[in-house]
Amino acid sequence: MKLQAIIFLVLQLVFELSTCRSLRVISGSSLEIPCLSFQTDIMAADITWSFNGEVINPDDKSSSSVRVIKGGLYLSISPVTPANEGSYVCLVTDDNTEMIGTHNITVDASYFITIKATEGSTFAIPCHFPPSVEVTANALWFRETIGGERTKLNLQDDAEGENKKLEQLYPLDQDQSILLRHVAHEDAGLYHCESAEGAKLTTVYVIVKDAPSLPSHSCAGFTAPWEECRNENSHTEANILQESTTEFALKLYSFLRHMYPSSNLLFSPISISGLLSHLLLGARNVTRRALEGAVFVPHDFHCLHFQMKKLREKLSGSLQMASQIYYNPQMNLSESFTNQSIQFYDSEPTKLLASGEESARMINTWVASKTNNKITQLVESVSPDAQLILLNAVSFSGQWKGKFDPKPRKAHFTKLNGDLVKVPILYHETFTATMMHSVDLKAQVARFALTGNSSLYVLLPRTGKAADLQQVEEKMTDTAVREMIEQMKATAPQQMEVTLPQITLDVTPDMNILIKKLGLSSLFEGANLCGLYAEEKLVLDEARHRAFLALTERGVEAGAVTSLSFSRSFPSFRALRPFILLLWSDQASVPLFIGRVTDPSVKDRQSDIHKVGEGHQEHEQPDRFNS
Repeated sequence: MKLQAIIFLVLQLVFELSTCRSLRVISGSSLEIPCLSFQTDIMAADITWSFNGEVINPDDKSSSSVRVIKGGLYLSISPVTPANEGSYVCLVTDDNTEMIGTHNITVDASYFITIKATEGSTFAIPCHFPPSVEVTANALWFRETIGGERTKLNLQDDAEGENKKLEQLYPLDQDQSILLRHVAHEDAGLYHCESAEGAKLTTVYVIVKDAPSLPSHSCAGFTAPWEECRNENSHTEANILQESTTEFALKLYSFLRHMYPSSNLLFSPISISGLLSHLLLGARNVTRRALEGAVFVPHDFHCLHFQMKKLREKLSGSLQMASQIYYNPQMNLSESFTNQSIQFYDSEPTKLLASGEESARMINTWVASKTNNKITQLVESVSPDAQLILLNAVSFSGQWKGKFDPKPRKAHFTKLNGDLVKVPILYHETFTATMMHSVDLKAQVARFALTGNSSLYVLLPRTGKAADLQQVEEKMTDTAVREMIEQMKATAPQQMEVTLPQITLDVTPDMNILIKKLGLSSLFEGANLCGLYAEEKLVLDEARHRAFLALTERGVEAGAVTSLSFSRSFPSFRALRPFILLLWSDQASVPLFIGRVTDPSVKDRQSDIHKVGEGHQEHEQPDRFNS
């Protein structure tokens, strides 16, 4: 019996000496590590813990996150940080016997997500750079199988569209999420997102479930026309659209300023919301709710389309707005959708032509006519497989209510990097405008009245540094902007020295990425548009938006297709450093255009608005204009 006991003890010793546990822990979590797999037999033994060869003092009561607890039987780490990654060794000494437990801890400095997906589905795997990180390169993605094999994912394969298995949703964006299409069981496992320098950002565990047998596509119960508006004269309904349009506009600006952090920027929120509202006319079920959420209107806001029609009529004095849907001639669009499209959007859906070139010419002709030839080319060609093309065009023209000095002048504009560039300017020594310092927005704000009951607001950060521009942009919520406008209305206009750069902005932001950021990725995968077309699921091929704006001696022309101290006697407003502009309809109380000017001398503008005539002499502005 004694021999048997000795043999048993030796076997136990060998087992403990060979035991080594590897744990993967998420940064910020709490962890308790047991010394050995059995604890009751070592209660009276001496226990010593060490970390990467350094003994841990059990009596240390400092602020360290590592504690020896329960008489040494456990080691507590709370919270876990990347500094806790390494090897923890528990040494148990009893008489002449030593037992060792080793725990190798790997810390994910990211957050951990579990996604349970159905076989055949398509979904986004999330990953984000911290807001403080400037994105200069896309994150790297790796997949780790259940067996532990780790491979780098190829996001640059040659496949396109639906054939592309993996897609980087927003290249060079804070959001580094990828789209995984048509997931299969072999796609299960761990997905790691890391910076190019190796910093861990996100770990996602993907579980793939068997796909249930699904019925064939059916629009049963979803083909009824859009509900009737029963409150046509309600001010509440109109206010809902005003507030949602402003909220939508500032959300878009937030997306775009991150997508394009330092370049000139311009878009028309009224054009984009008009396009999505037109599409919403045919959306049903989950697609309808997604679109309602994207444009910030309440669910089942039955008066949306009636109010959009009233808004278009209210804006007609200065802004021309038109919508259009082009569709594959093989499709039989819903009669109710066609009728309501004409009723609310004054737009009869139009069939695409036989060839892509003919369709492109037709679309570009429509765009040119609706933007007064400010935008003459939106598309170069149309794919023969195109099913649905959505368009919304707006054209704005407003003249200054004051007059600028007709003499051609130039001054130096300070760009974000500190470089100076000489640009033509609009100048008047005693221009009538409204000016204030917005404490909430941390900007000097000037309001310039325009014909057509509209206003141009220019928000000038405290300095020309990128950090101050970003600070203003971060504070531009819909509430802050509306409060600023109300404050400006209560401020009396005054005569002041005004200097504005002459600018021509012609910008085409990536509308497809904006659609995805608005939570509408399903439009590209197959949406419920049964109110528009009931025979099969529709897939949106492409959405585009192009915006044009010019500040000229005459006024503002625009088009789109989707702590300072002042002298009382001589105040001045000089926009000769990066600024934000907001074209606002006072008549409808909604934003029409929002933009950012970081370099008024960019070479991609369509034409020079101000040309010096023969016999005229340009006037160089003095150095005080460069402040």
